Amino acid sequence: MNFTILGQGTGLPEYSMAQDIVVEYAKKVSCHTDEQRRLLPALYRMTGVKRRHSVLLEAPEDQESRQSFFPYPDNGNDLGPGIGQRMEKYEKCALVLAEQAAREALSQSELAPDDITHLVTVSCSGFYAPGVDVGLIQELGLRRTVQRTHVGFMGCHGALNGLRVARGFTHGDPNARVLLCAVELCSLHYHYGWEPEQIVANALFADGAAAIVGSGEPVADRWRVVGTGSCLMPDSQDAMTWRIRDHGFVMSLSPHVPDLICTHLRGWMEEWLAGYGMTLPEIRSWAIHPGGPRIIQSAAKALDLDKDVTEDSREILKTHGNMSSPTILFILKKMRERNAPLPLVAMAFGPGLMVEAVLIV
Repeated sequence: MNFTILGQGTGLPEYSMAQDIVVEYAKKVSCHTDEQRRLLPALYRMTGVKRRHSVLLEAPEDQESRQSFFPYPDNGNDLGPGIGQRMEKYEKCALVLAEQAAREALSQSELAPDDITHLVTVSCSGFYAPGVDVGLIQELGLRRTVQRTHVGFMGCHGALNGLRVARGFTHGDPNARVLLCAVELCSLHYHYGWEPEQIVANALFADGAAAIVGSGEPVADRWRVVGTGSCLMPDSQDAMTWRIRDHGFVMSLSPHVPDLICTHLRGWMEEWLAGYGMTLPEIRSWAIHPGGPRIIQSAAKALDLDKDVTEDSREILKTHGNMSSPTILFILKKMRERNAPLPLVAMAFGPGLMVEAVLIV
């Protein structure tokens, strides 16, 4: 039995910031020299991001004094808030976005909260316990006996791992009704100072939540997840990392990631699809997680995809930034609303270097 998508929802912080305004803020927290201040705008433009939402923004853009991520540094040695202060903000704000996304998905599914038998939560940008899963049980009025699973610290492909878990539940139990919710507050890990890899992360990441409600019953005109796959690319363990440090989580991204994708993605994808009796030319739509423009370009090059095939991924990156795990669900929601042709493959890349994929028909 497969996983039928009955409803989808998204949640965003109230306020957002245009990327050109973010650059002016970033000059004050990241740059120490005039050369760095001249270079910074180009680095931000290269991301393809035009606007991002953040729980740290407390007012509209016309109230400039309240439009910043963290306070400006006191001196060159100021590394910003400690991890404790950042996690306090996560605990305060993550559930709000998760609940917003989950309520929309439930409403669209036409299921009642107490119809849900399994709850899958996904997050890599914060921790506390009892966590978002318990909060959703209380705020949504889910059953006290709902079965919980948390997919944690898996990065940008976490929601696809969550879909694999959801499909496993509906495959094993024909009466299962699953709520999947991914929430990330990546802006909490905004870094001070001039470190190129962290500059890129500062320029890309944003906050958001996305949810899916589904069951194992086939429903006419509803998308079904019929397959999932994973592949650890050879010699790639240091290509993408995500570690906890005293002043936030620190991501590293090797310049070799695009080459790894170009070299290894196609062969694995062909083998994986063959297991479902399909070939690359038979896939009519592609949802590619926009880890950045070069990630999309590399995946498209490896699979010989036209640029317009990746337009939905580029548009979400442009208007929302990289929200880590919820991002691929934002893309799927956009594609589902426009009735993108099926079959469809969604994929995302994360620390490892791992590629995760799902097949939707």
